[in-house]
This record gives sequence, structure tokens and C-alpha cells, in this order.
Amino acid sequence: MIVGELRLITLDQVSKSFDGGNTFAVNKLSLQILPGELFVLLGSSGCGKSTTMKMINRLIEPTSGRIEVNGQNVLDQDPVNLKRSIGYVFQGIGLFPHMTIEENVGIVLKLLGFDKAKRYERSKELLDMVSLPLETYGKRFPKELSGGQQQRVGVARALAADPDILLMDEPFGALDALTRDDLQQEILHLKHTLNKTIVFVTHDLFEALALGDRIAIMHAGQLEQVGTKEEVLQNPATDFVKDLFEKPAKQLAAFQEIQQELQEGLGE
Repeated sequence: MIVGELRLITLDQVSKSFDGGNTFAVNKLSLQILPGELFVLLGSSGCGKSTTMKMINRLIEPTSGRIEVNGQNVLDQDPVNLKRSIGYVFQGIGLFPHMTIEENVGIVLKLLGFDKAKRYERSKELLDMVSLPLETYGKRFPKELSGGQQQRVGVARALAADPDILLMDEPFGALDALTRDDLQQEILHLKHTLNKTIVFVTHDLFEALALGDRIAIMHAGQLEQVGTKEEVLQNPATDFVKDLFEKPAKQLAAFQEIQQELQEGLGE
């Protein structure tokens, strides 16, 4: 429990079963996510991390437990308004193929009743923010963009209504390593620039370490540990967490040793 600080998102003993309680995709999960932090849900396929994320904005409803956003139970909030107030980016990107890039970014604003001029200005601002100028890319269609560019459009669309919370479900999983690295840096920049609360799902250990202010490690629907990267690397709470990070910790130490040797060599 985090004491004495405002919690933007709270999960209290949350469980989800898809088969009437015989098995649980998520089992008695409790988490607190603070305003402005980039919080990573880390685990292998089937561990419950994506299910957890989808319960935050009611794409999936919990079987039991309580989820609060800004102090209010999500089940007491209008599901349509809740979904529109929380940005969502996922691996499949989900751009509308028959819409231009400008129309894709502005679709949420159109649903919210913004007029055409305001949609244009906001789309221009957002596309500039993700390094895809509207003048160059606005009239193109998704098929004319690379995978990395499409994912940038997905991020811009998720930010259109200026949500406090951005949910990102393995958004870079299908991209090559260089593109992933570029987009990870883009997310860190946006996080510091816009001060959004970001919940980021990944199965990639290095992505979690690169991005997370804190990391929640999940296994078989349960929470193993929550902590900073230093805490999970240096003080694993369970044998599962220790085994999970043992190899990357060694690789990270070896990399840092090589960096130090290179710096010492340049200094001679």
C-alpha cells in the first residue's frame, strides 16, 4: 500500500474469471498507480496483464474486487464516457483503413462533438508531436505508412481528447528493434512533456526496465512484486522474480562493464 500520496488508479482485490470461477485470469490483484507515473505490467502471455489493463477502462469487467479511477469505482461510471476519457493504444494499432491519417486522429474528437476546425488544429498539433507533420501525412491512408509510423498515429489518436490516463497494451511488440527503441524514447519524451499517467503492458524485460518508473511483475494471474527497476533487480521478492531477472541483470552488468572499459580507453 502506498500511503500519503494521491492514487489515480486503484485495484483492490480484483479477480477475473472467464469460466464461472473454475480458473482465474487475474486473482485477487491489488495495485496503486500514481498520477504522472509510467507503470509497467510485465509478464509472459497468459499471465493476466492485458486482462488487468482492459478492466481499468471496462473493456472487460471484473468478476470481483474494486477498481477506482480518480477515486470513483469504474463500475459506477458511464462505460462510454470512461473509455473516451482514457487513451488506449494496442499492438494491432486499429487504424481505420478507409480514413486518412487526419481523420483517424480526429475520430474521437468528432465523437465528442468538436467542430471541423478544432479537429484540424488538434490533429495538426498531435501529428507534429509524434513527428508526422499533418501537411505531409494528413491526407495519406494507413496502408501508405510503415508499422512504426502507424503506431505513432495510434499514439496521437489516443491523446486526442487529452486524457489523464494512457493505456498501452504491447504497442511495439510487432515492430523491429530499432523502431521499438525510437518509439520507446518517444513515449518517455511524451510522458515528461505531457505529464500523463501511462500504464504499459509488455512481456519484454528490457522494455520494462527502459520505460517503467515502477514495474509490476505478474505470473499466472497473480502479482509477484511491484517496485522500481532497482528494487526488482537488486531485491527480488520471490524466486520467480529472481529467476526472471537473473539473466538480464547479468547482461546489464556486462554491458555496463563494457561501457566503462570503453570510456577508460577513450580517456587514455
